[in-house]
Amino acid sequence: MASTTPFDPALGAPGPIRAAALRHALIAGVRRVIARRDALNKINVFPVPDGDTGNNLALTLGTVLSGALQRRAGGVGRLLRRVGDQAIDGARGNSGAILAQFFSGLADAVGPRASLDRRGLAEAARAASRSARAAMAEPKEGTMISVIHAFAEALAQAAEGDRGSSAGGPVDGAASGMRDESRALRPWFESALAQARAALQRTPDQLPVLRKAGVVDAGAQGFVDLLEGIGDFLARRTGAAAADAVDADIDITGVHDALHAELAEVDASHRWCTECLLVGDGLDRAGLQGALADLGADCVVVAGSAHRVKVHAHVARPAAMFEALARFGRVDSTKADDMLAQARTASAPGGCVVVTDSSADVPEGLADALNLHVVPLRVNFGEHDYLDRVGLSPSEFYARLRHEHLLPRTSQPPVGDFRRQFDFLLSHHADVVYVGLSRAVSGTLQAAEAAAQRGDPARTHVFDTANAAGGQALLAIAAAEKAASGASAAEVLAHVAALKPKTLTFALARDIRHAVRGGRVPRWAGWIASVLRATPIAKVVPAGRLKPCSALFGDARAPERFAAYVARQVPADTRWRLIVGHCDAADDGAALLAALRARLHVAEGWVVETGPAVGAHAGPGALVACLQPVSA
Repeated sequence: MASTTPFDPALGAPGPIRAAALRHALIAGVRRVIARRDALNKINVFPVPDGDTGNNLALTLGTVLSGALQRRAGGVGRLLRRVGDQAIDGARGNSGAILAQFFSGLADAVGPRASLDRRGLAEAARAASRSARAAMAEPKEGTMISVIHAFAEALAQAAEGDRGSSAGGPVDGAASGMRDESRALRPWFESALAQARAALQRTPDQLPVLRKAGVVDAGAQGFVDLLEGIGDFLARRTGAAAADAVDADIDITGVHDALHAELAEVDASHRWCTECLLVGDGLDRAGLQGALADLGADCVVVAGSAHRVKVHAHVARPAAMFEALARFGRVDSTKADDMLAQARTASAPGGCVVVTDSSADVPEGLADALNLHVVPLRVNFGEHDYLDRVGLSPSEFYARLRHEHLLPRTSQPPVGDFRRQFDFLLSHHADVVYVGLSRAVSGTLQAAEAAAQRGDPARTHVFDTANAAGGQALLAIAAAEKAASGASAAEVLAHVAALKPKTLTFALARDIRHAVRGGRVPRWAGWIASVLRATPIAKVVPAGRLKPCSALFGDARAPERFAAYVARQVPADTRWRLIVGHCDAADDGAALLAALRARLHVAEGWVVETGPAVGAHAGPGALVACLQPVSA
């Protein structure tokens, strides 16, 4: 491979690479990847066809763009350290974690140096390539690491003849200085970029799934896009024509057929794409990889330093992974995406798609059947945070509730959780409708609204159910059914708006001590209920809150008497769809559904274990009856 002569007068001397120029070059590269997000999503077929590589890279690099690259740095080393740390913190997905480790490894290799010559940068890139490969438990050729390796080796070969200055040049440069730097760097960089492009084109020969789909690897393409953006920056700085970038739309002919074929091969035992940030002192990355191997985890990436590590893995049970990692340090920023749900969406793009949150007690199997996506709330026991229903199942929650002295807390998902879900779905669907938990009882709806505003507000629609638990689930199911019929977002919203005042929720709190401890019920009311042996009945009112409406006295046949009360409150000549929720009281839940069937015309009915959003306040033994009319 030809290399640029280091002292070619037409190019200028190979002076030091300084922080200002590097910062602007990275900004250009990052912006290019973000702009190409949708195209990357469309060709994402490896390691699973979940269509989110573009989103993951955009989120990873977006963290860097909004942080480290927003302000000047005192030197190249400091700049790269900030970029590496923020990339680790914001890393999403397999490709995002690998790219983050590349930046972190680059920072480790550069150290505190204020500037670099070309040879220094090439050596750092080589070290960073090795670091990215080491972060993977099972490196696969034909992916991003292959392209990174090709690029780093090409840089090193092209820089071998350099006799440029050593580290320690000026910290910042004027515009003219940056132009001089760019003139010297551009041919050298472009020769390495050409090798990266060639490696990208070889990826289908290295991975059969890519060859079958007729595409290159999405993560590898994202890395080349980053380099293309840097190349365009260098070209603009010199007043030359932009590099011969591969800007044409990616050919996705046959990709969706391949996705359909691959769906059947998505391993259900590794359906959860799981991530967390691990913080501690002297973190043992090799030990972490061993612990994940013991769990049977797949696609493992452990990226970061001895103090902060981003862990990515595909697992059967995210909770088991988080528990295993907690032995090494503090687990933070947990995330778990259902790749089977993502794969279904990616393989069958459509018009409108529906999202809800985990406070909705959706019957098992219905979310999968209706392409209904769920964003988990957070559950906290002391210092430990869990993802509702993903990191902590309802049964595990109630087991801890019975034995823990700490009062659990629930909290809304971060805005970023909603943003990630919305962005992914909008890359495959025309519109997203979020059917959410009542605004009156949680900030969850506000978090979704903030995410919609930061993303694509014209295509993201937030609907307040003024309900929770099974009532929210009934509205989400109705919305998903309407969307599955081909209805537009406007039609879906009109449908659930018409059903909203007709969807009724009643709750029976068998043990109100938790509501008293949580401040939802005054202590005096709890004392009176205890003395009178009264079991309060509450109803969700139009404002979206539970309001006491009656009580049962005595414990005998409570499910049947609760059913009798509910039946008296609703029209007897209506066909109903029912969801009965129970808080660690399965037998009582089944008895309640049977009693409602005996008194009402029930078209469909399910029993669901109610999640922490209600259970944390209602306590074990609580029952919830939710009803929605069914049109003839």
